[in-house]
Order: sequence, then structure tokens, then C-alpha cells
Amino acid sequence: MNNYSQLGETVTLTAPYAVSSGEGALVGSLFGVATGNVASGAEGEFLTCGVVVLKKTSAQAWTQGAKVYWDNAARECTTTASTNALIGCALSAAANPSATGAVRLNGAVA
Repeated sequence: MNNYSQLGETVTLTAPYAVSSGEGALVGSLFGVATGNVASGAEGEFLTCGVVVLKKTSAQAWTQGAKVYWDNAARECTTTASTNALIGCALSAAANPSATGAVRLNGAVA
């Protein structure tokens, strides 16, 4: 097969805003977590699959398996769908209040 390009677990993306290592970013319909600091408009490596601990809306309690969305305005995860992008599901429960939650990434937003 000569049309295979890569696994796609980590991909090079152009950051839509400055992103620190371990923070998420939404690039069109693709969500990724920066593996290093990336300046706004610069290319960097982003993890698109796997389990990551991300900043979440502190005042929310998560249950295991709950759908997790990316609030691009607040740049944090939430369980509120509205206009937010679905990025995965909660791997474990997260208390209210808590600053972070474990998210199993889907690879692309829905």
C-alpha cells in the first residue's frame, strides 16, 4: 500500500492561538493537545487520540463515560453540548469542584 501516510495519533497542526504544552486546541474539526508550546499561527505537534488530563469547567461533576465537549471560548472541557465540539468522553468521574478531568479523545470532533 503506497497511499498510507501516518498513524495520526500525533499530527502537525497550525495553532489557531498560542497553546502551551498539554493544552487543547480546536483546528477546524480537529481537536488536539499540544505536545509542546506552540505560538499562534505556528505549526506544532498535537496529540489527537489517547487519554489526557485537561482543564475542565470546575463547577461540573463528570460521570465516567459522559460526553466531553471543548468550549473554545473558555478553552476548557465541559459536559455542556450547546455549540461546543464533542472531543471524547470522561474516562473517570470528576468532582464538582475540580480543575481537571481525564478525557479519552475521539480523534475528530463531532
